[in-house]
Amino acid sequence: MKKQNEAIAILERLKKGESFANLARELSIDRGSAKRGGDLGSFGRGMMVKAFEEAAFKLNKGEITTEPVKTEFGYHIVKRAG
Repeated sequence: MKKQNEAIAILERLKKGESFANLARELSIDRGSAKRGGDLGSFGRGMMVKAFEEAAFKLNKGEITTEPVKTEFGYHIVKRAG
């Protein structure tokens, strides 16, 4: 995704009610998932980098991480599909 301060700013916009999908389309640097509103599709354990996976599987359906998740690819905001 982005740098930590940019990810925090996006989280603030989400808290104010902006759409996760719209923000992903507008701001994600992952052009593939951005086109799909941030949707990565279904994945199981062992398919994503550890920090991302741990954050994703801690969430309940429809929840969004409360802090940016740092991986070797940058900072991510994760929403578990519901």
